[in-house]
Amino acid sequence: METLDVFSVRDLRTRSGDLLRDAELGQMAVITKHGRPAILAVPFDRHLLDLGVHRALALKLYEGRHLTMAQAARVAGMPLDEFIDLLGTLGLAAVDYPPDELAEELNAAR
Repeated sequence: METLDVFSVRDLRTRSGDLLRDAELGQMAVITKHGRPAILAVPFDRHLLDLGVHRALALKLYEGRHLTMAQAARVAGMPLDEFIDLLGTLGLAAVDYPPDELAEELNAAR
């Protein structure tokens, strides 16, 4: 699972460069106030422009393994089958089992 950087409001005064660098690398960050999440910083990228906030956020969280596919589909506001189609359209794997695990899963399904 890809970790999210966490910044406090106070950190923003001294570490705003780190927040910007994360965004340029496509990483999301959480900004907290009094130890509680207050803001989710989502990188401004092509997905955000093309797909909108909900779908771009769902894709980022799914790719970072923060959400299951079903959860990501809900965040995106899409039925699961449409979210799977979106993944395919973008060239993203809906299933990414290592080859040995995939073989085990296929054998178990038989």
